[in-house]
Order: sequence, then C-alpha cells, then structure tokens
Amino acid sequence: MDRATAIFVEGMGAASATSGVLTQLQGRIFGLLYLQRGSLSLDEIVSELGQSKGNISINIRGLVEWHLVKRVSVPGSRKDHYEAASDFWRVMQEIMERRFRWNIRQLIAACDETERAASQGPRPSRAESREREFLAQRLEALRAFGAAVDAGIGAFSQGNPFTPETLRVIPSRAGRRKEQS
Repeated sequence: MDRATAIFVEGMGAASATSGVLTQLQGRIFGLLYLQRGSLSLDEIVSELGQSKGNISINIRGLVEWHLVKRVSVPGSRKDHYEAASDFWRVMQEIMERRFRWNIRQLIAACDETERAASQGPRPSRAESREREFLAQRLEALRAFGAAVDAGIGAFSQGNPFTPETLRVIPSRAGRRKEQS
C-alpha cells in the first residue's frame, strides 16, 4: 500500500473507532476499498491490512450490512471480491434510520413508560405532586427534543431540508399544559 493510501486507511480507522457505528478495522477496510479503482478479494484485503482472514471476513460482513461495502463477482474468479460504496447519501440514510432513529425512538419510549409509571398509584401528597410535575416537565423536554431529532432524521432520509432551528420550534406538551392553565 502506498503512503497516501496508508494515511487514508489509518485516518478512516481512527474516525470509525470513535463513531459508535463502526470498528477501527471496519474503517480501515472501508478506507482501503474506497481508494481502489476496482474490487479487492478477501485475500488481498488480508494481505494489505495484515489481519487474519477470519477477522477481515467478520468485519466485512458488518460493512456489507451497513451498505458501506458490497460483494461483487469477478469473471473467472471463485473468490469473494468487495468494493466500497460511493453513494454516501444512501449510506447515511441507512445509518441514520438503522442506528440513530431507533435509539431516539427508544429514548421517547423510555420517557413515555417512565411518565406512565410515575402517574400510577395512590393520590400523591403535595410534595409528591411537585416531584411528579418536575419529573413530567423533564421527561417532556427530553421527549420533545427526541421527537424533533426523529423528525429531522425522517426529513434527511427523504432528502428534505432540516435546520437546527427546527429543533427549537417543536412545541412540547409541557409548554402547552402551562399555557392552558
């Protein structure tokens, strides 16, 4: 591997290691494949990165699942060959939908479940009522933020514009409750 490719491969590995989505080795594999004119066989990737075939194979499967790498057939070869994705819009849509949107929806569900649990039981004392109201306000603020991020991810996935200001204008139910009182 030439020096420029090595720098890119290591940079992609470092970026991936902190992404929370890919491992360092997956970033290195992607970086290597991305700078190739054609595909590389599993054996070629193993040789270039100095890793075991099993380790490369496992990490390639993850990259295929994320649509960052695809398996391609090479006429006259029985070996698996791979190439990097170049449609980053599609890749980011997949990552946003599968990783971040799912997490945001889990956050919203946790807020909903917590609020239901907190509102159950006997009639609360005044102190308990204040605590419940505080909890409800905190949960609603987090839920509203989660809903805005979820809407943003949905807009991004559909190719629609989404600005940070959008996060600030989604009204929360807690704010509406106070206005109605």
